Amino acid sequence: MNTATPATVSIVVGYTPTPLGEAALAAAIEEARRRGGFLHVVNASRGDAYVDNNMADTRQLAYLEAVLAGSGVPHRVVQQIGKGEPAVEILETADRTAAELVVIGLRRRTPVGKLLMGSTAQRVLLEASCAVLAVKGG
Repeated sequence: MNTATPATVSIVVGYTPTPLGEAALAAAIEEARRRGGFLHVVNASRGDAYVDNNMADTRQLAYLEAVLAGSGVPHRVVQQIGKGEPAVEILETADRTAAELVVIGLRRRTPVGKLLMGSTAQRVLLEASCAVLAVKGG
């Protein structure tokens, strides 16, 4: 974790160790560079599954830290398990840090699937008090 004092601009990204999460992270790093911002990386899970592929394990966290360190962007990684819905952690982090932008990933959907957006993405899009950048991937 980079413990530098947060820059004026705060950016929050909802991260999962998946191609979709990597796409969101890449976009968030680019936005943080462009805006001279501090990046808050949120990796959260309800904790209700024995195996949760959305939670970064020790190896994936080390990779994430290496990517972030290599980016040169000041950052902080927050990992929450069992606190509630991932969307709540993303939204609370955005509010707590007065974020200017939240970055999330969206899966490509079929026409029928477009009617049913993922609950985390939908909640963040509807409830965020700042701009939201939705990145398609995966």
